[in-house]
Amino acid sequence: MNPRPTDRTITLALTGASGMLYAMRLLDKLLEAKRQVYLLYSQAAQIVAHQELGLSFPTRPQDAAAFFSERFGAQQGQLRAFGREEWFAPVASGSNPADAMVICPCTMGTLAAVAGGLADNLIERAADVMLKERRPLILVPRETPLSAIHLENMLRLTHAGAVILPANPGFYHRPTRVDELVDFVVARVLDQLQIEHQLMSRWGEPASSPPQDTGTDKRKRDSGGSG
Repeated sequence: MNPRPTDRTITLALTGASGMLYAMRLLDKLLEAKRQVYLLYSQAAQIVAHQELGLSFPTRPQDAAAFFSERFGAQQGQLRAFGREEWFAPVASGSNPADAMVICPCTMGTLAAVAGGLADNLIERAADVMLKERRPLILVPRETPLSAIHLENMLRLTHAGAVILPANPGFYHRPTRVDELVDFVVARVLDQLQIEHQLMSRWGEPASSPPQDTGTDKRKRDSGGSG
């Protein structure tokens, strides 16, 4: 019998920045770690996913939950999806927030809205709840170059308690494949969430062999996933 998901819940929000590979790999690893996941994504994220990965994200939340649960082998009830204006979702209230939230990838527009305290959709509201409840909020922007406005918004969010984790992979582990670059960034997000992983060797430790290619990983690449 498979172990049940832990009580620790992570909200994962996908917006319309480039870098949907990061989001898919992160979702895979959160579910693999037996975390409960609340999934939110914008209409722009659907467009980017189709452009970058050839994936068509379902529009209805219940269809989205079924789609991603099957794709990543989630346990029953481990993944829940919510619409952008589903105000009765748990993440919309400080009385029932997730333990942490990641916005990956994060557009500059979403980052600005959160920095400004706006809550015009469920992604923004869920992030606002994280800040006011003093719970971990991690934003993974993928934008370059950055304007003074972008930098000021990042600083404002940092002062408010959020973590700005740009999708900037390192190269000291000598990557030879795209998925190794993706894993570098996802590993940093998992570290912030205090979730153990074996995605890559840590600085100062002997290099380990690359993670084994599971059937799930191969299936994802065949349909436009990392690699």
